[in-house]
Amino acid sequence: MSMRDRNAWLKGGHSQCNERPASPLRRVRFVLLGAPGVGKGTQADLLARYFGACHLSTGDIFRAARAMNGSASRALQAALEFMKRGDLVPDETVLALVAERIGCLRCQGGFLLDGFPRTVAQAEALDVLLAGHQLQLDAAVSYELPLNKIVARLAGRRTCSACKKVYHLDQVGESEACVNCGGKLIQREDDRPESIRVRMKAFRQAAQPLAAYYESRHLLVSVPAEGAPEAVLQRTLDSLRIHS
Repeated sequence: MSMRDRNAWLKGGHSQCNERPASPLRRVRFVLLGAPGVGKGTQADLLARYFGACHLSTGDIFRAARAMNGSASRALQAALEFMKRGDLVPDETVLALVAERIGCLRCQGGFLLDGFPRTVAQAEALDVLLAGHQLQLDAAVSYELPLNKIVARLAGRRTCSACKKVYHLDQVGESEACVNCGGKLIQREDDRPESIRVRMKAFRQAAQPLAAYYESRHLLVSVPAEGAPEAVLQRTLDSLRIHS
């Protein structure tokens, strides 16, 4: 399957997607969980192609908003202001962004929700939102990777100081120049091993209650994220078949 159009998700408001035929596979509605560095975004893309579902990433909304010239909704404007100040976007603001895009959650192709929920309060609010539209989740897929592997992956990232494109040392080797624009490649402060360990500690403090919430609802599907992306995808599909 090819990737589905996400115009309505990225732009919100009255934007509409160019509808595509539904996948011959069953429609799925998944929440994707996992720490930075586990390869969750890669798996989201692979799963979206496999099931013909929409990859709905809240991070993509923020990135698209920065790139677009045009009016943003009140919720999106508020979220961007919090981010400019370096503050976490409050639960109610993120929920408002998702609620504005309820049509995407009702998509006939199904969805893979990535980046939301991040807390139990957000998960409970999502359940209420979905139930109000006679929808429910099929699974919460959690990608797991040992801390030392996460540190190795993130510490190897290099970011272009000009265009902000992200690479890994496996891709660029000793090169210090961006392939895209020629800018200097740098290691961001939060990609240094000591910073990563601090972030992972904070992430796990928030992630454990969320995983427990979905486990209590018999929706949690844990998938080891080591290995090539195709191997992790197959592991995911196998785990989902067992879960169902």
